[in-house]
Amino acid sequence: MLVDSHCHLDFPDFEADFDGVLDRAAEAGVGCLLTIGTHVTRFDRVLAIADAHDPVYCSVGIHPHEAAREPEVTPEHLIRMAARHPKIVGFGESGFDLHYEHSPREAQERSFRAHIAAARDTGLPLIVHTREADDETIAVLSEEQAAGPFTGVIHCFSSGRQLAEKAVEMGFYISLSGILTFKRSDELRAIARALPLDRLLVETDAPYLAPVPRRGKRNEPAYTAYTAACLAEVKGIPFEELARATTDNFFRLFTKAKRPATLDSDMANPSPSEPRSCA
Repeated sequence: MLVDSHCHLDFPDFEADFDGVLDRAAEAGVGCLLTIGTHVTRFDRVLAIADAHDPVYCSVGIHPHEAAREPEVTPEHLIRMAARHPKIVGFGESGFDLHYEHSPREAQERSFRAHIAAARDTGLPLIVHTREADDETIAVLSEEQAAGPFTGVIHCFSSGRQLAEKAVEMGFYISLSGILTFKRSDELRAIARALPLDRLLVETDAPYLAPVPRRGKRNEPAYTAYTAACLAEVKGIPFEELARATTDNFFRLFTKAKRPATLDSDMANPSPSEPRSCA
C-alpha cells in the first residue's frame, strides 16, 4: 500500500471526475490520502470530503500565500477546529513562500508560529510549506523547538541539504513529490539518497507537479506510484520495501489516522507500459 501524504482534493480541478480520481488511486494501491487545508474560510469543503470517504484524512490550516487574506487565526482556534473531528489529523500547510510572496513575510511568520503552537500543544504534526525560504524556515523551527518539542513534515521537499538535515535532526519527516522524477532534479535525488528511509514520505501535491511520465498533465493521487518508484530506485531498494516504509512512516507521524486493512502485499505498480525509473 502507498499513502499520498499531501494532495488537494477540494480544488476545482477534480470536480468533473472526483469519483474516478479516487477509483484510480485505489487501483494504483494508494490506500490512504491526506487532503490539505489551505483556507480556514473554505475548510468545511475539505472536511466534508474527508468525512465522506474512508481512505481520506485532512489537515486544517492556512497556506502562506493566504496568510494576509484569511482571518488571522490563533493556536486556540486551530486546536478547536482539529478537536471537532477524528478525520482532522494535522495542522497546515503553513510556512514561508518567498518565491511569490503573495502575503508579506511578517504575516506568513505570524501564521506559521500559530500553527506551530497548535502542533506543540496537541501533539498533532505540522505540515510545512517552504519555498526559497530555507534560512527563514530553519530559524523559526529552531527557535520554536527551543520553546518546546513538536513534529511534522517538510512537504514537497525541493530545498537544500541543510534544511533537510536540520529538519531530520529536529524529528521531522521529508516528503518527496513528482519533482523527484524531473530531469533536472539530480541534486534533489542526491539529498533523498542520503536521508534515512524511516523519515521519508511520498506525495503528489495534486493537482500540481505531475511526475514523469505524466508531467504536464493534471496530477492525481494515483500518480504517487511514479514518485515512489523513482524514490525506490534512488534508494537502491525494491519498490515494495519503499512502499511499506513510507506507509509505516506516515502512520507513525499522523497518529490520529487509522491504518486501513489493505494488506501490505497490495503494492502499487505503474503500468508495465510506463517507465518506472527516474528521468
